[in-house]
Amino acid sequence: MGRLAGKRAIVTGAASGIGRASARIFAREGASVVAVDRAEEGLAETIAMINDAGGTAMAVSADVGDEDAVSGFINTCVESYGGLDVIYANAGVSGGRVPVAEQTVEMWQDILRVNLIGPFLCIKHGAPIMAAAGKGSIVCTASVAALRANAGGPPYAASKAGVVSLVQTMCNEFFASGVRINAICPGLIETGMTKPTFDRARTRGTEGKIGQLNPPQRRARGNRQHGAVPGLGRSQLCQRPIYCRGRRPDQHPSVRAQGVKAAAPPHRRPA
Repeated sequence: MGRLAGKRAIVTGAASGIGRASARIFAREGASVVAVDRAEEGLAETIAMINDAGGTAMAVSADVGDEDAVSGFINTCVESYGGLDVIYANAGVSGGRVPVAEQTVEMWQDILRVNLIGPFLCIKHGAPIMAAAGKGSIVCTASVAALRANAGGPPYAASKAGVVSLVQTMCNEFFASGVRINAICPGLIETGMTKPTFDRARTRGTEGKIGQLNPPQRRARGNRQHGAVPGLGRSQLCQRPIYCRGRRPDQHPSVRAQGVKAAAPPHRRPA
């Protein structure tokens, strides 16, 4: 039996790259997965991989920057699988390397909408459901670009720095609720989104220099055979959950607003 047997998980950006690898691993470990992405063809391929391996998953084509869409796929998970235990808010866009003088407000808005507002909406609509159950985990993909200069374009780096701050703030917002909210900051990983960077480096003969801004001083590649992404754990930032022992979970404002009574977190549950 897998480590996630019986869990219900949502993975955004699941049509390729880190999201696809994560959805496959979640399913392999026993979770029932709702795979979300705008790229329907890639999403169908992810679902086929999971089904072929004996896992359980469904596809939802949605834009993570659209609040109705986010609320919709969260409700789909609850209605189809009977609850919600995990959200991996991974969907993102890079925007490429565009000189500052050529960047537009529309470009910034699109990147911030997907990379930062998307995780916010997942937390907004998912965390209260988890808090009502007294447990749950939300993981957001930030980036080494949030921590180091020149690891991404300005709008991308700013959006990922926003994810780090969002997660730290939301940890305080949901203290004593039993909901864990974390961010990971992967270094440069060869995926569909980063392919232009790798292609340019190969053309220039500088492929060996890729990833030097990463803490491990190297890049990583997705393992297509096993659906793993080596190196993710080597460059990450995790903000631990903050529990307030002086306040019951059902007294938390986010839970009271839902009109429900939450179960106590694990360390407060009676024997």
